[in-house]
Amino acid sequence: MNFVEVKDYRDIEKDKDVKKFILFYKKGTSNSECAYNALKEIEDGKIYVVDVNKVKNVHQHFGINSVPSVVVVQNGKVENIIKGCQTAGYYDQIIHDKKIVYTTSHTGTPQKRVLVYSTPSCPYCNKLKQYLTKHGIKFTDINVAADQQAAAEMVRKSGQRGVPQTDINGQIIIGFDTAKLSRILNIPTE
Repeated sequence: MNFVEVKDYRDIEKDKDVKKFILFYKKGTSNSECAYNALKEIEDGKIYVVDVNKVKNVHQHFGINSVPSVVVVQNGKVENIIKGCQTAGYYDQIIHDKKIVYTTSHTGTPQKRVLVYSTPSCPYCNKLKQYLTKHGIKFTDINVAADQQAAAEMVRKSGQRGVPQTDINGQIIIGFDTAKLSRILNIPTE
């Protein structure tokens, strides 16, 4: 992967008609380093990198209020935002326009879309993410402490403010409930 460090918004404005990928991250934080390192594993491609510790005038142009986030821009417009740390394979599929179909490791069936609403200081949020990772479930982690828009969306969906919350294809699970997660995601019980 070819990383292009962004120092100013004008660095990204060049080549408006080209599809661009921009990583917004905070160097030194585990989730951001995870995303950065996953992107480093991709063999070819170009990604603009914005360290929000250093560059303050770029993220608001794209509506970014949580990191890490990868923004996909086409013809000057935001096409997609991928929040949280994802696997190198997931990023590779997005960057190279490959069809994304996750399968669960134990059944081979397509995996459902999983969003985890969490905060960095929540111990049950971390347990939930570890549980999903342990069972090979791909998910998007949304830090509602840093993203007020996502927090409002979470409350709208569930009527609850507490975390963690998991959205599995629109079905909401409040808290770290392994029985419900296992049933809905077809995870074998331990």
